[in-house]
Amino acid sequence: MSISVVYWSGTGNTEAMANAVAEGIKEAGAEAKLLNVGSASVDELAAEDAFALGCPSMGCEELEDSEMEPFVQELEGKVSGKKILLFGSYGWGDGEWMRNWEERMKNAGAVLVGDAGVIANEAPDDEAVKALKAAGKELASA
Repeated sequence: MSISVVYWSGTGNTEAMANAVAEGIKEAGAEAKLLNVGSASVDELAAEDAFALGCPSMGCEELEDSEMEPFVQELEGKVSGKKILLFGSYGWGDGEWMRNWEERMKNAGAVLVGDAGVIANEAPDDEAVKALKAAGKELASA
């Protein structure tokens, strides 16, 4: 079983988080496919039962708007019944962008791993890496 981990990263923090998710998926015995959102296909992702999406908070606590937001908008109508892990980093604010993203995906019918996204302030610390690996393992048990 291969699980896609699709992400957008500007500074490398969310990419580090994606790598931790992939490690958890591999530790659970599944294959992880790391993809920058620019090289991911909405239709291919929508064909999977479980996948992970990662994006940092941008601007006024929102998803990155040139690549990730359009991707999520197109994917949104295809996530019903899918098991999804959301993750991302932030440098300011309180995680509002993640709460909004969680609500969007739940309203679209997705089942979120742990019922919430995993966030890290700036670079993921040891606690965040541990949470991301655990979430990756849970995603792989879909």
